[in-house]
Amino acid sequence: MRIETFALFCGVACLSFGLLGLQVSVPDSVILLAMGGWGIAAWRHWTNPRVFSGTLAALFAALALMGLIPGLSALAGMKPLQGLDIWLYGGTALLAAYFAFRPELSAEHRASGTPDRREHDLPVEHERRHGHGDRRLPSVSEEI
Repeated sequence: MRIETFALFCGVACLSFGLLGLQVSVPDSVILLAMGGWGIAAWRHWTNPRVFSGTLAALFAALALMGLIPGLSALAGMKPLQGLDIWLYGGTALLAAYFAFRPELSAEHRASGTPDRREHDLPVEHERRHGHGDRRLPSVSEEI
């Protein structure tokens, strides 16, 4: 799976959970909505998908650790994270870290403004071919 596809799946999942608000607090829904929108933007290459995956990994790992430490689980007005929430955040963080640190999973997009070298005809010193350079066209020596 490419990192762009992962960003789309995470974006749709986070938006769905954020909009449904399944027994979560307002700050938790805001985080999910923001990450969902960012995931879809990363899928469209409006932002970098690797940066999205790295940030998702760091943020969800922090939320999983907050759920493991009893005093931090209700920080900033959030509902205390318990059981499956911790596993969900931790698993998503590990999966996002996998995609963030594997550059070969990203599709290549050329951002340079230099033109491709094959776009221009350049003369050569000794032409080895006989006839027209474009093989689809008849040569001067050929009869039509």
